[in-house]
Amino acid sequence: MSSKRLPLSDEKMIQLAMDYPTPFHLYDERGIRENAQAFKRAFGWVDGFKNYFAVKACPNPSILKIVREEGFGADCSSLPELIMAQQAGFRGEEIMFTSNDTPPEEFKAASDMGAVLNLDDITHIDALMEVAAMPELISFRYNPGPDRTGNAIIGNPVEAKYGVTTEQLIPAYLKAKELGAKRFALHTMVASNELEGSYIVETARMLFTQALRIWEETQIKIEFINMGGGIGIPYRPEDKAIDLEVVSREIKRLYDEMIASTPLAPLRVVFECGRMVTGPFGYLVSKVRHISEKYKMYVGLDASMANLMRPALYGAYHHITVVGKEDLPKDHLYDVTGSLCENNDKFAIDRQLPLIEKGDVVVIHDTGAHGYAMGFNYNGKLRSAEYLLKEDGSTAMIRRAETVDDYFATLKF
Repeated sequence: MSSKRLPLSDEKMIQLAMDYPTPFHLYDERGIRENAQAFKRAFGWVDGFKNYFAVKACPNPSILKIVREEGFGADCSSLPELIMAQQAGFRGEEIMFTSNDTPPEEFKAASDMGAVLNLDDITHIDALMEVAAMPELISFRYNPGPDRTGNAIIGNPVEAKYGVTTEQLIPAYLKAKELGAKRFALHTMVASNELEGSYIVETARMLFTQALRIWEETQIKIEFINMGGGIGIPYRPEDKAIDLEVVSREIKRLYDEMIASTPLAPLRVVFECGRMVTGPFGYLVSKVRHISEKYKMYVGLDASMANLMRPALYGAYHHITVVGKEDLPKDHLYDVTGSLCENNDKFAIDRQLPLIEKGDVVVIHDTGAHGYAMGFNYNGKLRSAEYLLKEDGSTAMIRRAETVDDYFATLKF
């Protein structure tokens, strides 16, 4: 079971909702830092362990600075993400650039920054060489195809547009070496929001196996394997978080069996998790605008799927707290909705909640990853503000809300 607690007392949370225009996203700095530190401790046996935080999960420089201070790197997939990471203080090989259908100017920008280039396709070698020299360190994203089943969210790797196939892997490394690469890494991403620890362990086995194959067939030594992200978080109260200590212990056991006595040792193990770092420590704070009784009971919020689209896009569950009513009986059945002209603009369907009244403060949990980041402006909805709950208990705005002028700024009248 996971505990769905607020980072502030009910009184302080309600006061925040009165002080700041709702809706807004709130992030808990202390929770993020403690979680990052626990991740590093779990993999303390890896010399040079690093998690390259997936910028796409929570693209805000204030959040990036926090994870950088905790020793993380940055995983970027576009030029704006590269620039944001650089502005947040990341440098050189602290940045990994993993993209697909990449425009040449983004290859060049990443190369100029000294980021680790993680190529998604064997043809991207030529695309890179058109705009930049082969870097000293190069990585390839591996797609195991029929040799591995993707998890429920990622799906069948055979159907994925990402990565270099098993047959292409050796030729890709040989070509990169011929063109001047001297250091090499191996990456994969076959899971998303995975809560089964054994799946992560088997991903390590797969990458260790391929690293050994590359060595045996080419004498190319893989410097580190990047396990990708994919470690999930317990969105539902009944879900259980992955035990990182157990996962780490099992990966070390595999490392000792497969790698420790080979020329590949020491082989670093790194990750690029975003969701599990910040996800549980973000909250969408909203107020109730309307209570409607039609064929069902509807709670209409001042937030919408423009602020959090995961429930509409994936049917994803996000826990909902009606602040100040946590201990009341959950004896009312509601659909909790937003104000878009879309019938799937719903945060919850047939959710058992306490009696809700107009003006109640509602907090939607676990929005610290792929929450604000996936927002949009459909129906002319303006993007909300983001606030950081600092370790000293104060709050700071880390992104202001959009204005109508912002929305019109790119238009020609």
